Amino acid sequence: MMSRILSLVLLSAALAGCQARAASPDLMAVAASDAPAAERAEAAGFDAWRASFRERARAAGIAEATLSRTLDGLRYRPRVIELDRSQPEFVRPIWTYLDSAVSPTRIRQGRARLAEHRDTARAAARRYGVPAEILVAIWGIESSYGDHLGDFSTLEALATLAYEGRRRDFARDELIAALRIIEAGDIAPERMLGSWAGAMGHTQFLPSSFLAHAVDGDDDGRRDIWGSIPDVLASTAHYLEAAGWHEGEPWGAEVVLPADFDHGLADSSIRRSSAEWAAAGVQGRQGRPLPALDDAAVIAPAGARGPAFLVGHNFRVIRRYNNATSYALAVASLADVLAGRDAIQGAWPRDEPPLKRAQVSEMQRRLNALGHEVGPPDGVLGPNTRRGLRAFQRRLGLVPDGFATLGLLERLRRQTL
Repeated sequence: MMSRILSLVLLSAALAGCQARAASPDLMAVAASDAPAAERAEAAGFDAWRASFRERARAAGIAEATLSRTLDGLRYRPRVIELDRSQPEFVRPIWTYLDSAVSPTRIRQGRARLAEHRDTARAAARRYGVPAEILVAIWGIESSYGDHLGDFSTLEALATLAYEGRRRDFARDELIAALRIIEAGDIAPERMLGSWAGAMGHTQFLPSSFLAHAVDGDDDGRRDIWGSIPDVLASTAHYLEAAGWHEGEPWGAEVVLPADFDHGLADSSIRRSSAEWAAAGVQGRQGRPLPALDDAAVIAPAGARGPAFLVGHNFRVIRRYNNATSYALAVASLADVLAGRDAIQGAWPRDEPPLKRAQVSEMQRRLNALGHEVGPPDGVLGPNTRRGLRAFQRRLGLVPDGFATLGLLERLRRQTL
């Protein structure tokens, strides 16, 4: 409201000169009084929500002393809502993400952290069956090895999201979980810091994940994923073990596809044994044998022009930590380098410009118009959109790799005039 009034002031001044300047103090006074009124209304609404939440938390068994300690003085954080509602204009290409996630600095720091905490990481690996390099890779990608934990109060972030966010029920349940953590004595409220979305500590656990999987790795009686590296690594390993990690099994490997490979098979839902993929012509790089996997999928996240990977069960377990192919590939690739194995060798199609979200939405609308049902046009390149693109590419006699490009969008435009 204030910004609109100030804009009117400036516009009037430009058009009417001195008369507008004479009128502007009154308008400025309206603007000055309007902002506090809106802030007071917001504060009153948040206070009413907090009182209602207090009753819900009390009914869930949270003690009165904990409620007073955590909820009294709790603030509404507008910045949290701004971040929750913001979307980047462009869809970030996977190679751009990997350039940052598996950068030379991240690798160098990861090797140093692995050497520094080798005994601790190996102890967690022995206890839960998850390789030390996987644990350190997750640590690096989630918080740059603790350099970027986030500085939002977890309580205030979740309270704000529960009051006004897109997933209010989810945030409310996570806030109750956060209160249980504090009540158990694991962390003081003022030390419970993390991201604007409520993820906490060195490896960014949500409160519910903390309750289910955090462990006391240093035997001090507390689970401290903010300050204790033994707790951080053991808790992360426990999470992956609970998610179904297969001890001794690799995540997968980069592969070379035959020239006549059907890229419609490069789909995470199509799973075969390594022997079956080898029979179809899939080979390890530099003549290496494929890893022994019973239910592996071939993925080519940048289409036929980019690298391809054979991924197994443990790759899917990493995705349970963060359900994105780019994230799982970053963890797997960084872990390989930390363990002394090769980084990704294949070249990415870096000449392809990134798509804007509006362009992806247009692509989805046009696919729907052609009968390739991909769901609501949300600007997100998910599996349904890729399946629709594959169907459209087959229709045109193109390689059906499902990779979204500006060229493919132009073809869609010509088909749906």
